[in-house]
Amino acid sequence: MENSRFYSNKITTISMILCFIALIIFISIPIIYQDSIVSEHQDSKVFTRFPADSENSASEPETDRFLGGLLSPQFDEESCISRYNSYLYHKTSPRNPSPYLLSKLRKYEKRHKRCGPDSKSYNKAVTELNSSRILDNSTSSCNYIVWLPSNGLGNRIVSMASGFLYALLTDRILLVKHGTDMADLFCEPFPNSSWLLPLNFPLRNLFDSSEMRDVHSFGNLLRQYNRNVSTSSVPSRAFLLLYLAYNYDDHDKLFYSDQNQEFLRKVRWLVLKSDQYFVPYLFTMSTFRKKLDRLFPDKDTVFHQVSRYLFHPSNQAWGLITRFYDAYLAKADERIGLQIRVFNPEASPSNLVMQQILSCTDKENLIPKLDRRKPEAYSLSKNQTTKAILVASLHSIYYENLRHMYWMKATLNGEIIGVFQASHEEFQHFGDKMHNLKAWAEMNVLSMMDVLVTSSWSTFGYVAQGLGGLNPWILFIPDNDNTRANPDLAPDPPCRRAISMEPCFHFPPSYDRKNNVRLEDDVDFGPYVRHCEDVSWGLKLVNNDYV
Repeated sequence: MENSRFYSNKITTISMILCFIALIIFISIPIIYQDSIVSEHQDSKVFTRFPADSENSASEPETDRFLGGLLSPQFDEESCISRYNSYLYHKTSPRNPSPYLLSKLRKYEKRHKRCGPDSKSYNKAVTELNSSRILDNSTSSCNYIVWLPSNGLGNRIVSMASGFLYALLTDRILLVKHGTDMADLFCEPFPNSSWLLPLNFPLRNLFDSSEMRDVHSFGNLLRQYNRNVSTSSVPSRAFLLLYLAYNYDDHDKLFYSDQNQEFLRKVRWLVLKSDQYFVPYLFTMSTFRKKLDRLFPDKDTVFHQVSRYLFHPSNQAWGLITRFYDAYLAKADERIGLQIRVFNPEASPSNLVMQQILSCTDKENLIPKLDRRKPEAYSLSKNQTTKAILVASLHSIYYENLRHMYWMKATLNGEIIGVFQASHEEFQHFGDKMHNLKAWAEMNVLSMMDVLVTSSWSTFGYVAQGLGGLNPWILFIPDNDNTRANPDLAPDPPCRRAISMEPCFHFPPSYDRKNNVRLEDDVDFGPYVRHCEDVSWGLKLVNNDYV
């Protein structure tokens, strides 16, 4: 009797446990199912939220967030959201980085961690600099190039990219002095180490002095020794300034001489002051040509690859970029960017520039044509497309003219047109952080366009086309003499498609700025360097299939 009661109680207990487990499973199934729906929805948003490349977005692997291996996966994503999210807003890059470039970047990152600020090697190098000990650094594993800002933000970005490539070619560490007007524009590009020059760097007080160029520049050293530093009588230097800005002189230009690179290799600290994209001339130098060929099989991708590796908008800048894009541009079937920079308002009055813009965009079928025959009203159609026109300019008049034009008339094919402008500062503010932040944001938004029109001479446009991998149409600057004689005559042709997405090197050493003369008789530019469309004496890199 007691045994039967025992087994009965045991069966009852087991039944209760099984019922309890079943109840938990029953309650959990909807929660698990709901979580899976949310997870699927969140995953789908990664590929469907942004229409910049909607045809490919659903099939692109998430590993493309590393830009074909260009970016290291070692960063904390929250500290720099743009680093791994920017690919969602851009078209797929026209070409992948070379395996050799990826290898060099990974090696550079290790070297920067070992030699960068606060490392033992950096502290030792700074101590030697403080003590003015002049050493032969040809065998040193930690040599440096310190970049100094010059001119506007576009000039600074293209010169930083040039400085980094030179550091990559010569196994140096790039450190940058950004200053307050560039603070928090960019994320740190190298994992586990900073690229910012420490505030206690001993040469900071010299940077803005006349002594830096007059006494400590490489050009001055060459002047002292009659352009010949290859002899043993020339003493080593603890540091030297490389002055490669637009107004450099003939002695400064001798930086581009192959025979001088060996001497520079022995100087531990090189300080670079430049506002130029001097990369094309590095391709003309036998010292670097073979290595550059391996790094960049496609020659028109140098700035595209370097800029996407180096320059990631800070979270503050990325907020400006994405909020504007998502609000005004994301839903358009096509996005057209117009970057309008007027350097001389007297030679290029706004009515003439507007005439030129419309002449270019009409001739090349870049923006929708107006229907001047039908009434202003139009009927909706099932296949109606939307197009967004982004105007990036210091002035609002071009945006207002375009907006009024598309408001007053319907388009020939019935497209819905939106015209937008993020800011209009009226003139360039030097030394203003907020001005630079807005400029950096607009460069990035322009790089997300499907079609891009830029202005001659403008490094602002160069940065946008490079980040986006775009070959823009370039608006020509009106000829001053023709403009004075015919004030209503726009350039003919008004624009031209760029031969590559590379920036132009405005003032190569083969150009004498003082006398306005080209000096090219004894220069071998090599097969991949051509004159620029917008600066006749300037130089730019072109792709293999253009040669």
